[in-house]
Amino acid sequence: MSKLALGTVQFGTDYGINSGVKVDPKEVTNIINFARNNGISLLDTAQLYGSSEKVLGDVNTQDFDIVTKSRGFDNEVITEKEASFVIADLHKSLSLLKQKSLYAFLVHHGEDLLKPGGEMIFNQLQSLKEQGLANKIGVSAYIDNQLIEIIDSFDIDIIQLPMNILDSRLIDNGLLNKIFSKGIEIHTRSVFLQGLLLMDIDKRPKYFERWSRLWKFWYEWLADNKLSPLEASIRYMISKPEISRVLVGVDNKDQLQKIINAVDGNLPPIPEELSTNDPDLLNPGNWKV
Repeated sequence: MSKLALGTVQFGTDYGINSGVKVDPKEVTNIINFARNNGISLLDTAQLYGSSEKVLGDVNTQDFDIVTKSRGFDNEVITEKEASFVIADLHKSLSLLKQKSLYAFLVHHGEDLLKPGGEMIFNQLQSLKEQGLANKIGVSAYIDNQLIEIIDSFDIDIIQLPMNILDSRLIDNGLLNKIFSKGIEIHTRSVFLQGLLLMDIDKRPKYFERWSRLWKFWYEWLADNKLSPLEASIRYMISKPEISRVLVGVDNKDQLQKIINAVDGNLPPIPEELSTNDPDLLNPGNWKV
């Protein structure tokens, strides 16, 4: 089993600082076929990813394990009626994806479980799992002070979190090991920081100049170790034994081939100077670009 998994947000909507291009359905077919032929067996999608689920259903992905996610819940209090939307969401996803069941169904915004009444959302997830419609249940979450409460309060099977070679938060606070020790399957996203780690220096927006010392060290370390940004980024994530799946998003088949080719090879120890816990850099929602 490959640790690599394919994130599919680009298949349904414009996404990412590096390109922001929605992938043409014909190219989606090329990507899916190439993934299949290279041992990638898991696809990650969501109802909030535009037409991604429909696109995947239309290009014959029935032999893949698929993870998808519920809607976001906007209200501050979860009612029984709102919680029941989880069931409707799952059946809609199954229909669009042309699947009989899912590898996993996640709450798209994990913090929704912590709202008053949020336990009713989780109860619906458990019901769907008992019915065999989802093999595993869990949450997509961010690294914040709510994360501990989520993993301590709910018996989840999977958690999806952002992590990359510069992001030391889960390691520094011990959460990566704590989640792993609970037997929770860890899927990581944003491994290229929405493409920022792979971006040419002259194309990086001025907003990111405030971290010039970090970028300088990053490029010097890469040069000293004869690594490309892609090789360093993907090898770091693959090397973590706690991580079950590393989600990567691509715009075309050639990008996926480069990622697969970059997986194997040397990875020296990561110096402390490459680590940061600054949410203004690590959380794209805070970017002012």
